[in-house]
Amino acid sequence: MTAPALQTTRRCPYAPPDEHTRIRDSDSGISQVTLPSGQVAWAMGRLEHIRAMLTDPRFSSDRRHPNFPRFTREQPAFDLMRPSLIQLDPPDHGPARKAVVGEFTVRRMAGLRPRIQQIVGEHIDALLAGPRPTDLVQALSLPVPSLVICEQLGVPYGDHEFFQRNSSALLSRTTTPEGRRQAVTNLRDYLRELIAAKTADPADDLLGRQLAQGSDPEDVLSLAFLLLIAGHETTANMISLGVVTLLERPGELAALREDPARTLPAIEELLRVYTIAEFANSRVAIEDVEIGGVTIRAGDPVLALSNAANHDPSAFDEAEEIKLDRGARNHVAFGFGIHQCLGQNLARMELQIVFDTLFRRIPTLRLATPADALPYKNDAFVYGIHELPVTWEDPA
Repeated sequence: MTAPALQTTRRCPYAPPDEHTRIRDSDSGISQVTLPSGQVAWAMGRLEHIRAMLTDPRFSSDRRHPNFPRFTREQPAFDLMRPSLIQLDPPDHGPARKAVVGEFTVRRMAGLRPRIQQIVGEHIDALLAGPRPTDLVQALSLPVPSLVICEQLGVPYGDHEFFQRNSSALLSRTTTPEGRRQAVTNLRDYLRELIAAKTADPADDLLGRQLAQGSDPEDVLSLAFLLLIAGHETTANMISLGVVTLLERPGELAALREDPARTLPAIEELLRVYTIAEFANSRVAIEDVEIGGVTIRAGDPVLALSNAANHDPSAFDEAEEIKLDRGARNHVAFGFGIHQCLGQNLARMELQIVFDTLFRRIPTLRLATPADALPYKNDAFVYGIHELPVTWEDPA
C-alpha cells in the first residue's frame, strides 16, 4: 500500500494540516507518508517522540545522507560546501559548536541590546516618515534582523538585497533545482571572497574572530552561510506573524503595551503556535530504533511534524488556543538537544525589542489588508508572510 502524500498547506496560518494532526493523534503517533520528492518517510507528530528522537544518537542530522528526508528530487545544493553545524553528528558536532557558542551567550546578547534598539528605532522613524499604507515586511520585519546579523557577522549590509534574493530563492519550494544550486553558488562565492578579505585583514566580528582562533576558512564559510540565512529569514517572518497576531487581539495587545513583562511569554507562545521551520527537526535513523511501539529501521528517513507536536494536547493545555500568557518553553520551535538553535537568545531579544517599540510608538497601527487575505508563505520551507500592508493614524 502506497503511503499517502504529505500535506504541506496549513489549516490556518498557525494550525498544522489536518493530516499532521491525525498522525499525531493516532495510536502510535507515527505513520508513513510520501514526500514531494517521492521518498517514503516516517512522520512523527507527538512532542515526546520528537524530543526523544532529537536526543537519541541513533538518529543523524547529516543532510548528506542519501536517505535524509527531502522535499525535492535533486541532490541537496548544500553539498557545494563543507557541512555546517546543523549537518554534523557527534563527535564532529561538539568541537564545531563549542567554537562559536560563545558568540550567542545571554551576556553577549545583552551587549547587543542598545544597538538593536537603535536599529529598530531608526527603522520606525523611517516608517513614520513614509507613505501609508506601507509594507511592514520591507519597512521593518526584514531589514532589522538582516542588519543585526550583518553587523554581527561582519557582512556589508549594502549587499543585503543580494543575499536576501538568493536566500529567498533557496528557501522557496517553487525554485527549480538549477535555481536552487545557483543561489547556493552565488552565496558561497560571495562569502568566500568576504572571508578571504577578512583573512588578509582581520576584523573584530564573528567571522573575524573565528578566523583569528584558527578555524579553517572553509568551515567559517559554511558557518557564515548558515547564520546569514537563518539569522534573518526566520526572525523576519516571526516579526510579521507576531504583528498580525497581536493586532488581531487588541485587548491582549493593550495589556502587553501596559506591562512589557508580558512580551517574552507572548513571544514564546507565538514561537510555539507558528513553528515556522516546522520540518527542520527531521532526521535519518542510523540504527534500528523503537519509538511509540513503531520500529524504525536503520536508513529510514524520519520527518518531524514539529507544528503538530507544538499543538500536542498531551503537552499543552488547550493547545489549539493562542494564549499569550502561556509562556511554555517546552516547544520544539528552536529544536531540542545538541542541535537546538544557536541564535535563539538573539531571536527572542530582537522580537522583544521590535514588539515593545513598535506598539509603543505607533499605538494606532492596524492592518491595511484583512489577516485572512494576507499572502502567507505556503510555498516556502520557512513559513511567514510575503507582504504585510499596515497603516495608522496620526496622534490627535
